[in-house]
Amino acid sequence: MALPLSAAGGNPLLWPRVLLFGDSITQFSFQQGGWGAALADRLVRKCDVLNRGFSGYNTRWARIILPRLVGNWDSPTVVTIFFGANDSSLREENPRQHVPLDEFAANLSSMVHYLRSVGITESHVVLVTPPPLCEAAWERHCLAQGKELNRKNEVAGKYARACAQVAQDCGTDVLDLWTLMQEDNQDTSAFLSDGLHLSPKGNDFVFSHLWPLVERKVSALPLLLPDWKDVAAGDPEWSLLGEG
Repeated sequence: MALPLSAAGGNPLLWPRVLLFGDSITQFSFQQGGWGAALADRLVRKCDVLNRGFSGYNTRWARIILPRLVGNWDSPTVVTIFFGANDSSLREENPRQHVPLDEFAANLSSMVHYLRSVGITESHVVLVTPPPLCEAAWERHCLAQGKELNRKNEVAGKYARACAQVAQDCGTDVLDLWTLMQEDNQDTSAFLSDGLHLSPKGNDFVFSHLWPLVERKVSALPLLLPDWKDVAAGDPEWSLLGEG
């Protein structure tokens, strides 16, 4: 069935986008119960939530690929940058993913400045620190693969503090998971499925703390296209295309 002639003149809808950029904790965030899936559900008909998570990546590699994901042709409404779990690997045990602390901070700053250069201001960016590490659980995971423990919670904390400092210096929002998940002697292991990646409770925690930061940036966005009850039954083109 051919579309009505009036549809040919309808303007394309420019759908706002929220870009989630990170490592495996972002890549896995669209799994059932994931924090990214929860964001997408909350923003349905307002924004597309794009998952650009890359398992195993660090900020050294992320800085290189960011211009391939976002350029002058593309201006997401919100960008989250969520790295550090791999950068903070111990160099002696995991030199491939490890990134020195100073370089980690410089890479984050470079990505924020790049986004600004293509029209995405600091107010539209959220930096997310790595979560804490449950060393006992992650060591069991490493030993099962014939490896030594290759991360430590204390080191992850240094990278989290560096991330928070970059956010302060650059003027972005920050979600400091490393600190928040350890407040009031909470059981950190409950937030993590294997000591490193998020459990269902951890995903809920990330969403509940990230959503207020994102909501402030998208609160003015309307629902796209009218509610079905507001579509004129006798003249739907007027309702849906703004033309009679």
